Amino acid sequence: MKKEGSTTSEVIFFRIQQDRKENWKKTCQERNISLTRLIIDSVENRIMDDERRKVLDFIEKQDNIFAKIETNVNQIAKVVNGQKFISESQLELFSAQLSEIAALKARQNTIFENIYTLLSK
Repeated sequence: MKKEGSTTSEVIFFRIQQDRKENWKKTCQERNISLTRLIIDSVENRIMDDERRKVLDFIEKQDNIFAKIETNVNQIAKVVNGQKFISESQLELFSAQLSEIAALKARQNTIFENIYTLLSK
């Protein structure tokens, strides 16, 4: 009797041409994924593990870019605080750039939400 919640693995045999099998194995080796994952993810229309890693790397890089921008904003704020003065034109330019950064960050967050939805499948 099978216990509720237990997982068992099954073996499936199927015929495939040798050259096709070798191509699949080569693809798996290049992408650093298993043949089992390649087949399951393809059949279930899921994102491949190597693609998931690339997406997560991209997200991390994007986050690092915004961290650098935030550091630059803080440095500008320190300079202005030290001088106790900023010209009207500099303030307008700085405000416009901050608004653009905020808009880009909002777009990025929306994109990340979509990516996370895809990754969770």
